[in-house]
Amino acid sequence: MATRKSSSGTSVEAYIAELAKPLRAEVETLRQVVLAASGQIREEVKWNAPSFYTGEHFATMRLNGKVPLQLILHLGAKKSSISRSAIEDPESLLQWLGPDRACVNFNEPGAVAARAAALKLIISQWVQHVPARPTG
Repeated sequence: MATRKSSSGTSVEAYIAELAKPLRAEVETLRQVVLAASGQIREEVKWNAPSFYTGEHFATMRLNGKVPLQLILHLGAKKSSISRSAIEDPESLLQWLGPDRACVNFNEPGAVAARAAALKLIISQWVQHVPARPTG
């Protein structure tokens, strides 16, 4: 697993260490689930939160919204789309926000661990649709 520091020099580990205790444990669990979904996944702090990429960035945690913890799934910077039928979602975790993004909400402590298997399945499928990182 490779961790890249953000432009501010903060690693994902340092970022998580600064979070309040109840949220810190959930964020670390979510981080481990995302990274375990594929050996190709890398991480860094981007958009002021842990963010994950293979080619383009495809998942970013949201920690400051109405929901205590969200994982926003997207397809990178270029306009793209993904068919809802392309992602098996056995526990109906995905809330589709558009043709190229969805989110998973975690409202209570332990929610990430309780949904880890289904979430790992979703992420392993999602990364297959992420564009390669542009060169140059």
